[in-house]
Parts: sequence; C-alpha cells; structure tokens
Amino acid sequence: MDARVKPGHDGGVRHTPLESPPVPRFHTRMFTVFRGGKSGAWRVTRFAPVKGASLSPTPSLSVVHSLSIALPMLPSATSWRLAGVASHLRYTERDEKKRLDAVQAEIGRPEATYAALIPIKKSATWWELTQEERRQIFEDRSHHIAASLKYLPAIARQLYHSRDLGETFDFLTWFEYAPADADAFEELVRTLRATEEWRYVEREVDIRVERERLDAG
Repeated sequence: MDARVKPGHDGGVRHTPLESPPVPRFHTRMFTVFRGGKSGAWRVTRFAPVKGASLSPTPSLSVVHSLSIALPMLPSATSWRLAGVASHLRYTERDEKKRLDAVQAEIGRPEATYAALIPIKKSATWWELTQEERRQIFEDRSHHIAASLKYLPAIARQLYHSRDLGETFDFLTWFEYAPADADAFEELVRTLRATEEWRYVEREVDIRVERERLDAG
C-alpha cells in the first residue's frame, strides 16, 4: 500500500499515512519497494523502455515501505519488484541543498495525481570515476540541480538508491505532479536526458502512473 512521503532535511524521508502506517525517521533503515502487477494504488498509463532492456508491462503499480526488501512476491499478482532506500544527497553542496530545501515540494500532495517511476542503471565507466569526477559531470557540466530548480515546487521528486542493495538498477526516481504540470514534467525529462550525465545511462525505463484524487467521492 502507498504512503505519503516527505523528504527530510537530513536527507532521509518523512512518511505520513495514506494507506499504510507511519514509519520511523531515525535508527531504522526503511526500504521502499515498487511492485508492478495486476493491482495497486497507481494505474499505469504508459510503459516505455528508454534505453536498454525494459521491464514487463503491468496494469498497476504499488509502493510499499518496509523494514525488509524480501517482501512476498506472488507470481500471479506481481511481475517485478524494485527496491531502494532514501539516502543523503551524494553530489550536492551546502548552498545547493539550501536552495532545494527552500522550494522542493512534498510527496503525497492531494492534487499530484500523476506520477512517474524512472529506474536507471549507469555504466561501469560512470562508477569507475571518482566522486569528484562524478560531481563535475553531475552539476558543474550537466547542471542537474540548477536545471531542476525551475520545475519546483510543481514537481516533487524522491530518489531511492538501489546499487548498494545489489539491485538490478542503480537508482529509482519517483516524481509526482498535478495534471496541469504534465507538460512541465516532459520538459524536465527532456532537459535531463540531454545532459552529459545521461550519456552514462545504460538502462532506463519510464513508467507513468495515475491515481484517483484523494478527495474523490
């Protein structure tokens, strides 16, 4: 079941209940698991491989927050599952973090009935670079943060790290936005995919989903 998720100022996540109970912010490693299957709070509206192999298309998506990534997976109900954990910002400097904190939106806003799950795997060449070299590509040359700021707070974003968990993808990026901001989101995606950083992506899948409004009768 899904829960509203709020980015924490410490790089973690704050959760407020939507369909599942709150989760602790500290002292506990909370995993987020996305499951594609026949049922879920989010209805899949588009399923597109962007680069590399795709995932099996599914009609629905569920988001589960758990203390374990070893969740039951029934073949008849679930086609795939992707797990990640929210972590500190890896390539962000203090001033950039302050600017992000000042304008970034919360996950789980009632009006944000559109969302996108974009899992990404980068090449071995990317991971062979030093942290400083990756930072130079990420922001100094690709301007990832600076380019994204203009789309906040209309588009909310939460990044989950998967590489350290031994998962198939390195990152799971979750975006939420209102239908009126759909064009802005498409522009953001095009902007990010035109950067030098994206040249190191070897696999990416773009999954768009929609849910009913929380205040719908």
